[in-house]
Amino acid sequence: MAAPDLLQTGTIWRLLTAVNGYSRPRGDGLATQAWAGRHLRVLEPPSPGAGGRLRARLLEDGYPCWLEPAALLGAAVAVPAPQPALLSGAAIQQRLPAVLAFAEAARQRANAYLWGGSLGPDYDCSGLVQRAFANAGIWIPRDAYLQERFCQPVAVRPGVLHALLPGDLIFFGTPQRCTHVGLHLGGGRYLHSSGREHGRDGLGIDDLAPHNPHPVARHYRSQLRGAGRVMRCHDGSPLPA
Repeated sequence: MAAPDLLQTGTIWRLLTAVNGYSRPRGDGLATQAWAGRHLRVLEPPSPGAGGRLRARLLEDGYPCWLEPAALLGAAVAVPAPQPALLSGAAIQQRLPAVLAFAEAARQRANAYLWGGSLGPDYDCSGLVQRAFANAGIWIPRDAYLQERFCQPVAVRPGVLHALLPGDLIFFGTPQRCTHVGLHLGGGRYLHSSGREHGRDGLGIDDLAPHNPHPVARHYRSQLRGAGRVMRCHDGSPLPA
């Protein structure tokens, strides 16, 4: 059982239940969600005052966030540092059917878009993608822009999709930054979680075909940045800014 006097800098914990990770020491800003079995390292002990959170790093993907100490009481155990997963590119490709099956099963459940959601049934775009890969034992970064940097680039543009394979990631955003990601299903079709401001609230399938008039497909087609292929597992090291 995790106790407040043990949540000290450098200690490592394995979660027994899911917890929310926040973007700030206080407030409602959900950054991610960590499910049972994940590991974290305490970076800063709980801050003084009522409601003070501790700062931690999730070890499988190197993601920093703030956690409620009360959420860890009875819900985490102290453990040694876990060993990073090591998979070859070929081994990852063999697991992609499981990645795609997880994402499709998630789409079949009632869901809504949730910023920071990675537990389900409610996801954000990169939370869905990370969880689908993690379910198959493949660890990738948490956020869309980090996933873009992590992947091996694949050439893609509207009407030229021959290089894309099922399981590749498709990235969208501005010329300056990736802000959205989808999981390629084949033939330019991709599964993703998008917000209601673009015509949907949750998981759906769209495609890159120029003739597709759906408002969600049209919006993201105009923001296409490129695509990438997962060829390695994240080693758990701290993420770049």
